[in-house]
Order: sequence, then C-alpha cells, then structure tokens
Amino acid sequence: MPRYEYRCRSCGDTFELSRPMAESSAPATCPSGHDDTVKLLSTVAMGGSASAPAPAPRAGGGAGGGCCGGGCCG
Repeated sequence: MPRYEYRCRSCGDTFELSRPMAESSAPATCPSGHDDTVKLLSTVAMGGSASAPAPAPRAGGGAGGGCCGGGCCG
C-alpha cells in the first residue's frame, strides 16, 4: 500500500499515512488531531547509473524493443 506524506498547517508536524491510491486525496488528520493538513509532493529515489551506454543498433534494421524486435526470437 502506498505511503503519503502530509503536513499539518496548525502545528507544523509532518507525518505519513499508508492508504489506497483511491484515498490519496482524502482529508487526513494529523496525529495531534488537527484537520488542517496538506498532502506533500514526495520524491522517489532511483538507483542505477545514468552513464551506462545505450545498446548498439542490430544489423537488419528495426528499432528494437518487444520480443521479435529485441533479438530474443532468433
């Protein structure tokens, strides 16, 4: 279940709630009981390397991708 981050405008606390995506915009009450909260925009950290080289084009044309365009079908 996704976790959403909220900030209370009354007391300034930041807190997280696990809730279904369908309820992500529903009002949230802070742990201190205040109703004046706002959902924060969270960032996602991704691992990996941005410097990895792109695969070389294959002989025979085609843009690659998919099963037959990606070379898995002989």
